[in-house]
Amino acid sequence: MPENTSKFFSDLIKKIDYIQIGIFVIILVVGLIVRKIVMKIAGAFFKVIDKNTKTALFEKYFKPILTPIGNFALILIFYIAFNIIQTGLSETGKDYLVKSLGILLIINVGWFLLGLINLLTLYLENIAAKTDSKLDDQLVPILKKFMRVTIFIIIILLILQNIGYSISGILAGLGLGGFAIAFASKDALSNIFGSIMIFLDRPFQIGDWVKTKGTEGIVEEVGLRSTKIRTFSKTLITIPNNEIANTVIENVSRMPKRRVSFVLGISYGTPAEKVRQAVKAIREILKTDPAVDQEFFLVNFTDFGASSLDLLVYYFTNTTVWTEYLEAKQEIHLKIMSALEKMGISIAFPSTSVYIEKWPETGLLEKGGKV
Repeated sequence: MPENTSKFFSDLIKKIDYIQIGIFVIILVVGLIVRKIVMKIAGAFFKVIDKNTKTALFEKYFKPILTPIGNFALILIFYIAFNIIQTGLSETGKDYLVKSLGILLIINVGWFLLGLINLLTLYLENIAAKTDSKLDDQLVPILKKFMRVTIFIIIILLILQNIGYSISGILAGLGLGGFAIAFASKDALSNIFGSIMIFLDRPFQIGDWVKTKGTEGIVEEVGLRSTKIRTFSKTLITIPNNEIANTVIENVSRMPKRRVSFVLGISYGTPAEKVRQAVKAIREILKTDPAVDQEFFLVNFTDFGASSLDLLVYYFTNTTVWTEYLEAKQEIHLKIMSALEKMGISIAFPSTSVYIEKWPETGLLEKGGKV
């Protein structure tokens, strides 16, 4: 083992004198000091930004990128030191050192970019917070994961290229393997594309009340693979995004107003004039109620029903909130009932009239009996 180690270093080092080694060590020490100074200067600069913007970002967002910033200075000085001792290195030694410096630089750049992603994510989160859509808030962490994975892949590929592997060959291999993987996981990929279409089209957002494919409830989460809907019975329905993207979605929450339509039946004994008065009274109720949208409403005597004279009442409430809608509807119903009571009009109910043409003389009703 010692012989192998000695041979390894002899292959790397051709001839290095003590002066070169001393200068190399001094430069490295200076490099560490410069690294510390650069980090201090960058930290002071970021603290000024933090103080002026009053954002309190230093500890969480700026501090993590100070180390890679300092490392850039150290790598530069290490490169200068390498140029001093390279005359004493063999071609193999130079190659190892250059590749090592390249790998360190690639890793450090990746480290720095990951820190910048955190800052970019914070910026995107602030933009998303200012929009009405809650899908934006959920899209930001997905983008963050995607960017981080992309950087990791690029770093690995660059390191492999630096140590001598062909990236084009690796990508070609990944292409063939990727085709097989894509074919095997086409459903998963279609769900991812479905989620992209949801984020682009925005047919709904988190918290919306939707109806789709026999499912009705509140959108609770939109992920890369599926969308989760909480039903009104508090069960959780998970629907693949490719199905969501290719089906009809009714977004109840986006109604500008909510419709009320019903038939009010009044008794057949109501005179025509009172029917006119009832229609007029109900129209006046709708016209003066602040919960009713005044753009359009209808009250008309429409049909002679089986058991009643039918009045169509059709209007919209200004609110779409379910509880407020029910309250408005209830108040209008009570006003209509009060108006009809004052006019002496009875609300009809299903009934049947039986007419007996001839009463039997005997047998049906005995003495003391009842019909």
